[in-house]
Amino acid sequence: MGQLITNWVTNGGIAAVFVLMVVNQCGIPFPSEVTMPLAGYFASTGHLNVVGVVVAGSLGALVGALIAYTLSRLFGERLLLGPGRHIGISKSHLELSQRAFSRFGYPLVFFGRFLPVFTTYVSFPAGLHRVNPVGFAVLSLAGAAIWCSALTAAGYAIGANYDKVSGPIGKAAIVLAVLIVVALVVWYVRGRRARAARTA
Repeated sequence: MGQLITNWVTNGGIAAVFVLMVVNQCGIPFPSEVTMPLAGYFASTGHLNVVGVVVAGSLGALVGALIAYTLSRLFGERLLLGPGRHIGISKSHLELSQRAFSRFGYPLVFFGRFLPVFTTYVSFPAGLHRVNPVGFAVLSLAGAAIWCSALTAAGYAIGANYDKVSGPIGKAAIVLAVLIVVALVVWYVRGRRARAARTA
């Protein structure tokens, strides 16, 4: 996956960054944690414009998020539990997202853009639960701009040492994603126990 993204960014430049971010936000896991630092690295060598990289990444993330949001808003569970099952979406995920959006709402859209893995899928439950589209777009763009800027800056700063640290960065992203999943599972189990206690 990393080599594939490297080849695309090498050959396609800023346009490839835009497309990869669109695809990522549509639920296909071409991770921004690889795309944006890699583009930042190329910017540090003079092959890409650093401002262009950030703008392309942010706009790509917004476009992809709006596509996922719109499809989910229009087709709802038919989409998410039909074709969505091929990217790992299940009924339990929808139930979890409903509780999450009922509790956190807009902050989940904004801060969800900073969480590895979660950022790829947050647009689907936002559309399903009909989060206000203007608020969704504004918060998604703001979150994506911050995230893309940080990742691009990291890649730019790393420069020629990218090959040495890309592995640890990827592993750290995986560890963080696992911790997030564990936290969500704990929150879900506690919620079920609390409801069971209230029912009893």
